[in-house]
Amino acid sequence: MKKTLVLVTLFVLPIVIYLFFASGITNFGKLATLTENVSEIDFTAKDVSLAGKITVLGFLGKDVESKKGNAFNLNQKIYKRFNEFNDFQFVMVMPKGTEQGVEELKKELEQLADVGKWNFVYGDEDEINALFGSLKTNLSLDGNLSTPFVFIIDKDRVLRGRDDDEDEDEGVKYGFDTSSVADLNNKMEDDIKIILAEYRMALKKNNADRPK
Repeated sequence: MKKTLVLVTLFVLPIVIYLFFASGITNFGKLATLTENVSEIDFTAKDVSLAGKITVLGFLGKDVESKKGNAFNLNQKIYKRFNEFNDFQFVMVMPKGTEQGVEELKKELEQLADVGKWNFVYGDEDEINALFGSLKTNLSLDGNLSTPFVFIIDKDRVLRGRDDDEDEDEGVKYGFDTSSVADLNNKMEDDIKIILAEYRMALKKNNADRPK
């Protein structure tokens, strides 16, 4: 009897524990769907779109200088960790007339990382407001058409986030505050890991389901 108990403890119990945690990880990997049918970026001549990409979407506004700190936080805490993943991009929606300020910002960011997946697109006030409105969040743009918050958009143009966040009203977290290193480190980084893992698992499943 004692030998049986020892064998169970040494061999069977570790397997059960492993399967429990492995199952937990598999079931965990989904971000909440918050808003479907986010508007496509159709007001720019650049070859930039939301469809088919995992996108970090931001609105830096007219005063680029005042948002440099936000951009640097985002670059260091999120972009540098994930920019090598395929189908991952940053899209910053800018008011027309900010092109010179953006070029200066890009030069400063280039000193820290390859900015190949930082995309800046330009629109007028109505176009920017319409895109932001399609997110259907509890947030708003300020008078400069900016917000410190950025948003995770999946390949199907769906806004993804949290519907059980302990720090948000009604538990819904639509975006991540780029002025808060803690928010980027403790929440956004985790959520991007989840959505990347979600797509990796879906790809593996599709490959496994293909006929040999």
